Amino acid sequence: MVNKHQFIWMLLVVFGIHSVSAQQKLNAGNGHSHNDYKQQIPLLEAYYSGLGAIEADVFYRNGELFVAHDSTEIKSGKTLKKIYIDPLVAFFKENGNKPYANASQKLQLVIDIKEDYKNVLATLVKQLGGLALVFDQAKNPSAIKIVVSGNVPPAGEFKNYPQMIFFDGRPGRNYTEEQLKHIGMISDDLSHYSVWNGKGTPTPPDLEKMKNVIAEAHKMGKPFRFWATKDSPNSWKELEQMGVDWIGTDRPKALSEFYKDRAKLEYVNTKKYEPYQPTYKSDGSLKQVKNVILLIGDGMGLAQIQAGLSANFGQLNMINIRHIGFSRTEASNSDFTDSAAGATAMATGQKTNNRYISVDVDGKPLPSIPEILAPLGIKSGIITSGDITDATPAAFYAHQIERTLSQEIAADFQKSPVEVLVGSRRKSFTENKNTNLMQQLKSKGYQLQNDLKSFTSATSGKQLVLLEDSVTRSMLKGRGEMLKTSLLKSIDLLNQNKKGFFIMAEGAQIDYGGHANDLPYAVTELHDFDRLVGEALRFADLDGETLVIVTADHETGGLSLLDASYKKGTVRGNFSTDDHTNIMVPVFAYGPGSQNFMGVYPNTDLFKKMMALYSVK
Repeated sequence: MVNKHQFIWMLLVVFGIHSVSAQQKLNAGNGHSHNDYKQQIPLLEAYYSGLGAIEADVFYRNGELFVAHDSTEIKSGKTLKKIYIDPLVAFFKENGNKPYANASQKLQLVIDIKEDYKNVLATLVKQLGGLALVFDQAKNPSAIKIVVSGNVPPAGEFKNYPQMIFFDGRPGRNYTEEQLKHIGMISDDLSHYSVWNGKGTPTPPDLEKMKNVIAEAHKMGKPFRFWATKDSPNSWKELEQMGVDWIGTDRPKALSEFYKDRAKLEYVNTKKYEPYQPTYKSDGSLKQVKNVILLIGDGMGLAQIQAGLSANFGQLNMINIRHIGFSRTEASNSDFTDSAAGATAMATGQKTNNRYISVDVDGKPLPSIPEILAPLGIKSGIITSGDITDATPAAFYAHQIERTLSQEIAADFQKSPVEVLVGSRRKSFTENKNTNLMQQLKSKGYQLQNDLKSFTSATSGKQLVLLEDSVTRSMLKGRGEMLKTSLLKSIDLLNQNKKGFFIMAEGAQIDYGGHANDLPYAVTELHDFDRLVGEALRFADLDGETLVIVTADHETGGLSLLDASYKKGTVRGNFSTDDHTNIMVPVFAYGPGSQNFMGVYPNTDLFKKMMALYSVK
């Protein structure tokens, strides 16, 4: 028989007002500031962190309620009324008769009675007199809920107290329907169910016990809380997955931060893509390398790859590559490289300062791969899913002492032997300070293409593909197959050259996602880049003389993964910075000579290894 409270609870679940599934989405409003009075700034830190429950331990002494954990800590002036009730009343009135300015935010004040519940409750009821609008939810649905915990009266006495007073119940009690009306939540000590220390996950038997007690509370129509839990992101995450409704913490600000940007820190993939399965026929062979396809995932570290792997249900093109190494990414003037110095190292084989574009530490131009290969009759193409004058693509055709000199970088292209250039930021070329730039490029045989359709229609010749900036918008905003289309067409054109080609294609916006600390952004960009890897592997298998290298210039964001599921295609992460890190990045190599890319080496060795396989001395 379902009682009224259970029925109401089920309706709330059905209509999405309250979720009790193991996958419910919590936020700071589910935070319970445990022993809040011990905070450096009681009440205010938890309140301004947006927590939904704030707890104070109280003692009764001489007609007053004092806030303290132990009777020896009782101090004059530290009263419940002064520290909590009066300020909450002021906030409530200031916010237009609601606890927070945001009407959707609720608040409960949990009063943990340490002893003598009769005097405590009598005094509490007296202090709340005349404040029904603030604390009585029967008269104001937005009222602050008062929940009494600790030394509470027997359930049979609940009815003796005003309707604004709720009590913290316990599992395993056979509460009557009348008693349930007075229960605000169900709580219990975690140690009654598990010795789990908050690290990793509880054992399956313990997890089952914990889920069962939560389900028991939900069956009664009440939210559930464990106390004595570890106070860490992993424990918060695990407790949420169990289905608890309140997360206890002694770090309200940290908990709030943990939940604040969760939309940017979680990604759920609803549709996986199938990776290409390589044949490995030419992989690691001693056959002469004719073509090299260098794929650079800007900002792509191992954590980004792992996030992409989890979100694509345990599959990526990259992980099908067998020869793997690690590139150290330090710049000349810093152990932390930016894209300019990182790309310069790969393009020229020499270290330089951050922000420098294919010039040495003294500003002297360094010959890049396309310039070195051109005299050998090998043609080059440069592709990016972003600004074509940005640091990574620029390092393969320009020479400047500052990466932001977009117009000067564009002007350098007239001196470059690169045959195909694809990316956005058209105005750096068409509105260049060198007003003759476009005419000069046309005289060198370049066909200007303003869109991908025109580019894909080309059958031969040099291609300058300057796209509208909107074409290189993020994958989340609908970029589509811009990278794939550009790579396949570039291969089609450059493969007509009998002496071979070099292509650098950049997945630029993995980096953007890292800088923005936006995991869905980074993962969707990584997936797009990984699809590019699949196309390159497919061509390499068909051709038999093509080496594919997949790497990054650096890692961005200091990404760590807090949760992931191959089965569900989900991932949750955390960023430690909005800048680059100096963590080594992986190098995946496939095709003839790929075994030479194993091991750990400086990023300049990528250039040297490629040149050796082209037989450039």
